[in-house]
Amino acid sequence: MTIAPVDPKRRALGKGLDSLLPRVQAPAASADTESGKPREIPLDQIEHNPFQTRSQVNEDQLAELAASIVANGVVQPVLVRPLANGRFQLIAGERRWRASQLAGKATIPAILRQVSDEQAMEITIVENLQRADLNPMEQARAFERLAREFHMTQEQMATRTGKDRATVANFLRLLRLPATVQARVESGELTFGHARALLAFERAEEIEKAAQRVIGLSLSVRQTETYVQGLMHPERAAKKEPKPEPPIDPNVREVQERLQRALGLKVQIEDHNGRGKVIIEYAKLEDFDTLLEQLAGE
Repeated sequence: MTIAPVDPKRRALGKGLDSLLPRVQAPAASADTESGKPREIPLDQIEHNPFQTRSQVNEDQLAELAASIVANGVVQPVLVRPLANGRFQLIAGERRWRASQLAGKATIPAILRQVSDEQAMEITIVENLQRADLNPMEQARAFERLAREFHMTQEQMATRTGKDRATVANFLRLLRLPATVQARVESGELTFGHARALLAFERAEEIEKAAQRVIGLSLSVRQTETYVQGLMHPERAAKKEPKPEPPIDPNVREVQERLQRALGLKVQIEDHNGRGKVIIEYAKLEDFDTLLEQLAGE
């Protein structure tokens, strides 16, 4: 059996979550709370997490996880806290909890922690942000919640979630999008890259109009960036357009056409007040030899 090496980044994320979990004695099941060892808890004794930031769950992925749990069990315990009424409240592991119910399990392995409402909320948000299946808007709102309710700086949020500060800043910028466009990002019609490109506009109506066109034309992120830049800087696009050719004097045009008929080659005459040059184009060596014979009188 081959054991996969532990990803250093995942190890760092584990430490980030662990730092949020104070090992304070719980009135009930204090031994389990102190040891940090998982115990089997009936699913019907666990209540929903009221601090959950995830707004959408992929039902197909949930069904896949349920099938995996049927075959292999729950690999990673969920995190719960004991309540005064003898029940438990979920802190982290929403998908595992729901998938276990879908799989028909009676119990689930869980680790108990005695934490306050504020700590439970922070743990939930950070745990969600460490996963890759949140849509961009869910991540943006989670970061905003950390900043608003826990007064975290972008650097602190980056440290807690294992992301770099620039990534945190880019997610927070998505909240500038109009609500209609945010919904498009949340549904998957627009990606994180599309949204970033659209944020180059300042006015909401510009963003909404551009978003509709991007979706209507099924533009890629690169095409969206080009489209946005073209709208913002039309003068640059104009510079790339070929300039119209200046009008040719009728007499010059007549001579140019006579030479083309005589030589059988394309001829261009550039005349500037009686001074200029005659350009004769040839496509292959045989044409050049024929031209040489005609001009040399051979």
